[in-house]
Amino acid sequence: MEAQPTRFMRAILPDALREAADCLAGFLGAQGDIKGDIKGGVQGKDLAFVDNATAGCNAVLRSLRLEPDDEVLVLTHGYNAVRNTVRFVTERAGARMTEAAVPFPAPDADAAADGIVASVAAGLTERTRLAVIDHITSASALVLPLARIIAACHAAGVPVLVDGAHAPGHLDLDVPSTGADFYTGNCHKWLCAPKGSAFLWVSPDRQHNLHPTVISHGLDKGFLTEFDWTGTRDPSAALSVPDAIEFHQQLGGAALRARNIALAGVATGMLARRLNTEPGATGALAGAMGVVRLPVPASEPVAKTLRDRLLEAGTDAPVFLFEGAVWLRLSAFAYNEPEDYARLADLVARVMREVTP
Repeated sequence: MEAQPTRFMRAILPDALREAADCLAGFLGAQGDIKGDIKGGVQGKDLAFVDNATAGCNAVLRSLRLEPDDEVLVLTHGYNAVRNTVRFVTERAGARMTEAAVPFPAPDADAAADGIVASVAAGLTERTRLAVIDHITSASALVLPLARIIAACHAAGVPVLVDGAHAPGHLDLDVPSTGADFYTGNCHKWLCAPKGSAFLWVSPDRQHNLHPTVISHGLDKGFLTEFDWTGTRDPSAALSVPDAIEFHQQLGGAALRARNIALAGVATGMLARRLNTEPGATGALAGAMGVVRLPVPASEPVAKTLRDRLLEAGTDAPVFLFEGAVWLRLSAFAYNEPEDYARLADLVARVMREVTP
């Protein structure tokens, strides 16, 4: 790229970007397949690279043509950056952001899933133009019953944008089978690709009038033409995704994903017992992340201090003030073992004593 930039951008990058998209599309169950076994005649036609899932959500939300009193539904557990985007686009149009409450914490995962679906369905009205649904919530680490939620939205005639920031490499994922109209996710999290490698998958019937947040030479020339070129930038992160997928498969692929989810469940239960508190998600709502309520005063200063102290101590377990309590989120990946969480429990207990004597 640097030896001969123009040749790279004009003659090499277009095909290279599509080949990387084909590989990723195959991994996600879309058009294309992993490394050399392409399905169908159109390769990765419904998937474009974006910088991150927030950028993917922004592209969809800022392409909406809202009228006064229109509504966009979000979850109470929705990612704050995306909620801010919804608030921004609705306020500019005189529209409204509405919310569907997520039951949390809930000891019965099946009942909680039913409650989530019912809450979303109840929040839809004849003015709802889009529902923005997280596949895995960030602060509460809930794996939502996505297909059921989308079916309820479609029954009401409402398209769905899925914020799947944490899903690729975390869950067994077939994006088209979810029924989503728009699905965006990160490759830099559970797939371990470089930062700046994310994707936006769009159902073919929703690609018209969808634009990237940066408008460039491809305006109105089609989904991929617009998204594949938004100006001169370094595409290395996107082009590395096939290697990240290959590495993920070498680590075990589906077996690794199952192992991570099981380990996170063990770790969440252990911390809840050690700290004499409760987990936030169990059963089908639990993935390779878990949250544990910390028995400390529920305040933003306490949460921030705990977060800072844990970072200083050499660990990275985010702490959130959420739903009237302070919660710690843990994750499990290939490099983690149960002993890591025993050490984490000791560290959290010590830091809590120091912060809230």
